[in-house]
Amino acid sequence: MKYSIFSLLRNSLNHHQGWQLAWRSPDPKPRYDVLIVGGGGHGLATAYYLAKECGIRSVAVLEKGWLGGGNTGRNTTIVRSNYLWDESAALYDHAVDLWHGLSQELNYNVMYSPRGLLHLAHSVHDMQEISRRGNSNHLNGIDAEFLDPRQVKEMVPFINLNCRYPVMGALLQRRGGTARHDAVAWGYARAADEMGVDIIQNCEVTGFRIDNGTVRGVETSRGFIGANKVGCVAAGHSSVLAGMAGLRLPLESFPLQALVSEPVKPVIDCVVMSNGVHAYISQSDKGELVIGASSDDYNSYTQRGGFNVIEDTIGAIVELYPIFSRMRILRQWGGVVDVTVDRSPLISRTSVRNLFFNCGWGTGGFKATPASGRVFAHSIAGEEMHSIAAPFSIDRFHSGALVDEGAAAAVAH
Repeated sequence: MKYSIFSLLRNSLNHHQGWQLAWRSPDPKPRYDVLIVGGGGHGLATAYYLAKECGIRSVAVLEKGWLGGGNTGRNTTIVRSNYLWDESAALYDHAVDLWHGLSQELNYNVMYSPRGLLHLAHSVHDMQEISRRGNSNHLNGIDAEFLDPRQVKEMVPFINLNCRYPVMGALLQRRGGTARHDAVAWGYARAADEMGVDIIQNCEVTGFRIDNGTVRGVETSRGFIGANKVGCVAAGHSSVLAGMAGLRLPLESFPLQALVSEPVKPVIDCVVMSNGVHAYISQSDKGELVIGASSDDYNSYTQRGGFNVIEDTIGAIVELYPIFSRMRILRQWGGVVDVTVDRSPLISRTSVRNLFFNCGWGTGGFKATPASGRVFAHSIAGEEMHSIAAPFSIDRFHSGALVDEGAAAAVAH
C-alpha cells in the first residue's frame, strides 16, 4: 500500500482499521541466494538495494532480536560528510546525497532535516584540525564553512564562548543535520519487504556451515538456512560472528552513551559538536535535547556504560550552554560500537569464499546507512567490491593503507 494523503483520508473512514502490516513475519525458507545477518539500518538497507538495484529478490534478513533494536535505535541520529580523507569523503557524501531523496524513494518519512552542523574548535590544535579538514572538504566538493566566534554566537546565541575551553571557531556543514533512526529502519524494512525480502526476527545465528573454504549457510536458533552468499552487518557483535567462522577481525567493542532531556520549546536549530570536551547536542522534533557522549574507556558488550562518562558529558554541556543547567534528564541509554584502529569502517570480503562483513563503523555509523547498504549490496552481488567500498577492505591492515579518521571521528557522533 502506497502511503499518501489519499490513503490517509481513505483509511480514516474506517477508523484506520484497514492498514496492512508494514512488513511480513515469514518463516525462514530452506535456502536463499543471499542472507544478511543483522536487522539494523545497514542490514535492511543492504537487503533493499540487493532487491531494487541488483535484481536479487531471494534475500533474507536474520535478526536475533527485533528489527532495529540494536544501534539503529540507540543513536543520536546525526548526518554529515565532512571527513578528512578522499575515501571517507566519497563514502559519507554519497550517503548525504541519498539522504536527500530517501523519504521519497522509500515512500516513508525518515524525517531527514539538513539543519546544519557546527564542529567547535577549542584550541590551536582544534583550529588546525578543522582548517585541514575543511580545506580537504572543499577539494572534494563537500560544503564547509569556517566560522569565527562571533558567527558561532549568531547561530547559537546562548553558547558560552569564554568557558573553561574557549570557543575559538567552528567548521560548519550546512547539509549536515539529523534523521529519525527508527523511521530509517522501518522505511527500509517496508520497502525491502515489498520486493520480496524475508525479514526474520528472533532468529539468532549460532554458527556458519563452511565447506572447502566456502560458506554454505548459517546455523540459527530456527534451524539451518542455506545460502549462496552471506553478508554480516552486526555492529558491535561482528567480531563474535567472525569468530564463529574462524576469523579474527581488527575490532574492539565499547559502550557508547547518549541522553535526552525533558522536552522544551524550540531553542537550538542546528547540531553542535565538540571533540575537545566530548559533548554534542541537538534538539529532537519532540523538543528533547539529544546529548551525546564519548565511548567508554574499556571494552565491553554492556548497553549501560559508566556513570563517569555521563557526569563528564553533562559538565561540558552545562559549561558550554549554562541555560540548560536546570534541565532534567529523562533517560540514558548505551549501544555497543565496534571500532577499528583507524576509526574507519570495514567493508570487505573475507578469506571464506562468499562471506562478507560490513562493520567497524564505530561511533558514527548511522549517518552512512544509505551508502553503506548500497555499496555493500553491489559488492555482494558483483564480482568485485564497489569502488567506494574497496578502500575499506580488511587488506588495508596488512598493506598499511589505512584511512585514518581519528580526528574527524574520535568523538561519538
